[in-house]
Amino acid sequence: MSNLSRDHVDLSGTYGSRRYFRKFEGIMQHMLHVAGVMQAEGRLNEDEVVILTRYAVKLNHSFKALGLKYLLAGRETGRFFGALTMDSRDSGFPVAEELMTMANDAQQAATHLEGMASVEALKDQMVQTILSERKLPTKLQFALSQRLYYEELAKGDLFWVQNDPQSQWLGNIADGRRKFRLHWATYDSQVNLPVIYMMEMEDTGRIGLPKDQRRWPEVQAHLSAQALGGLKLLTIAKGFDEDFDDLHPKRLRRFHLGPMYSHSYTRQAGPLREVLAEAKAPAGQDWALVWTEEELISDRVIEQKSGWFSTVEREVFALDPFAAQGPDLGATRQERSIILPQRVFQVLDEKQPAGFAAVRKFVVSGAGRVLRY
Repeated sequence: MSNLSRDHVDLSGTYGSRRYFRKFEGIMQHMLHVAGVMQAEGRLNEDEVVILTRYAVKLNHSFKALGLKYLLAGRETGRFFGALTMDSRDSGFPVAEELMTMANDAQQAATHLEGMASVEALKDQMVQTILSERKLPTKLQFALSQRLYYEELAKGDLFWVQNDPQSQWLGNIADGRRKFRLHWATYDSQVNLPVIYMMEMEDTGRIGLPKDQRRWPEVQAHLSAQALGGLKLLTIAKGFDEDFDDLHPKRLRRFHLGPMYSHSYTRQAGPLREVLAEAKAPAGQDWALVWTEEELISDRVIEQKSGWFSTVEREVFALDPFAAQGPDLGATRQERSIILPQRVFQVLDEKQPAGFAAVRKFVVSGAGRVLRY
């Protein structure tokens, strides 16, 4: 069994740590532009773009909070306070334990803030230290970074390891039959990657699902427990279909955000390693983000007996027999995309490495313009 933790590294240098968070801030902005291009292509509708954008914003807030927590990483503050731990091989993202610790800190943010000096008071003390003692106020800078960290946590709207399902009413199909979109997200602790789920389903229950105090908590718990990257979409959808007789999943999608490859931070294997090395792109332009979408669609409905006198609907899902993994894929289709800066794309285009022909490429410029190849 491989030891995944040996691929975890600490960003203990001030420059490297800050550059890492600036890189992610830029990537999140590019992701929003790519979502806009996919909407223009008709691959995402407006509501789906809003959902993906909300999760991207939450991720950005979480990374901003971590950036403040470790703002003084590598500086001598008189007390070792740790450094960000990231997955240098499988994802390029912070390890899941960082988000778990952040969740604990968030619960105690108000208490910490009550006992801390204000931002203005800390800045005044820093000025006094510089003028009177003629030295860098490192300890005060550290105190300020922690104050700003807890303030960011107190604002909320963060991406957690588990982000519970939410519902969106899409309309009434017929009398007693409604359509909803459910969406939820996780930070997969096995591969340290954010994963977003969307499910379109029909509800034939007596009370609409979000208002049903019996079914809605049960559905939320069920979907959160099944949000594991190792489970096939087919397994998740069939389990949901069989556990809830009056809920009918018609379309299930899963978006894997990442891995993020960067020659300065990750030790990726394969052709991307050579591409990033040869590109020798400047800071902020030396990365590539993989984006994978899986989709499972209901092909038809059959009726099955339930008890002695009634029947229930069961979905039969369409599987792609021509996919690379065949029916074992457990989805109707899977599509891989990669987002990368222009300079890295030029090298990728020149080398034409095997396996990238079917990958959609979104090339972003420094000004935020996106071109698709």
